[in-house]
Amino acid sequence: MADESSSEDRTEEPTEKRKREAREEGQLPRSKELGTFSVVLSGVGGLLMFGATLGQALLDVMRGNFSLTRETVLDERNMGLLLLASGKTAMLGMMPILLVLLLAAIIGPITLGGFLFSGKSLQPKFNRMNPASGLKRMFSTHSLMELGKALIKFVLILCIALLVLSAERDALLAIAKEPLNNAILHSIQVAGHATLLLSIGLFIIAAVDVPFQLHSNKKKLMMTKQQIKDEYKDSEGKPEVKGRIRQVQREIAQRRMMAAVPEADVIITNPTHYAVALKYDAEKGGAPVLVAKGNDFTALKIREIGQEHAITLLESPALARAVYYSTEIDQEIPAGLYIAVAQVLAYVYQLRQYQEGRGRRPDKLRDLPIPPDLQRDE
Repeated sequence: MADESSSEDRTEEPTEKRKREAREEGQLPRSKELGTFSVVLSGVGGLLMFGATLGQALLDVMRGNFSLTRETVLDERNMGLLLLASGKTAMLGMMPILLVLLLAAIIGPITLGGFLFSGKSLQPKFNRMNPASGLKRMFSTHSLMELGKALIKFVLILCIALLVLSAERDALLAIAKEPLNNAILHSIQVAGHATLLLSIGLFIIAAVDVPFQLHSNKKKLMMTKQQIKDEYKDSEGKPEVKGRIRQVQREIAQRRMMAAVPEADVIITNPTHYAVALKYDAEKGGAPVLVAKGNDFTALKIREIGQEHAITLLESPALARAVYYSTEIDQEIPAGLYIAVAQVLAYVYQLRQYQEGRGRRPDKLRDLPIPPDLQRDE
């Protein structure tokens, strides 16, 4: 994730999107020192645990190859068989330690940053073949810091090695006076303890390098304020595009709402500023449902569609405003309006009966009961 902005401009914490993209490109905090320490420490542990097995295998190989008869040595056909047998014995002796080292080589590096397989990291980067860029990397601050780390590591390991040799001097000299079997096993033990002490130096280096790598990786991911704004625009969309999407959504919703107006039982108006269309399904039960609502031009369209489909229009400004502000499309009216809307539906039913010549004309509705908390002024 190359970035042309200077580090002084990158003052903002990296976003989750930035971290995710960096991970996809293989940009994770990694510590070579931690991997080296894991392998060395595991090798020491494996040597101390399985050193006796390895020493016995080496003794078997030497015993078998140093005690050959004259006939076996002169027979060329036996050389290959002896080589295979010796190799098998040595491999079986080294196998436990090799398995421990293999696991350490896999687990050690992913301890920091986690496991990741990134195809982008494997792609060739031809810009690295530019000599000018190579020289710039060689004399960069990062290269100088790596050189300093290497020198410090060399001096530290050298000092520890000299201390180990001084401390184990008597043990090393004593090996020369021991029988062969004991000398081999004793050598493995001394080598294991010496390497264990050397790994302490690697631990110190890793303990310093891990926080440095975490800080360095975070610093690379830091963003400028402009990058934050650009990322937000890319993820949320440009304002004009979002506005156009909302406009299209409103138009679709309005067309769907207008298509439901012919199914209404009554349209209650303000009479001009507001219009709400209600539908009651006696078979399903429940409360009446608001199928359409609108003000000004939308209210006019609702009234026109209602007139085209012979839907009863009823003027009740207070009830129209109360339903408009308290109920959303396809929702039931609130409980506080049950009585008022029930009176309206009863009036509509009686009016239909009268128009069909099966009853008297109902009286006009007056003073519908609307709770104070649902009342709205013009």
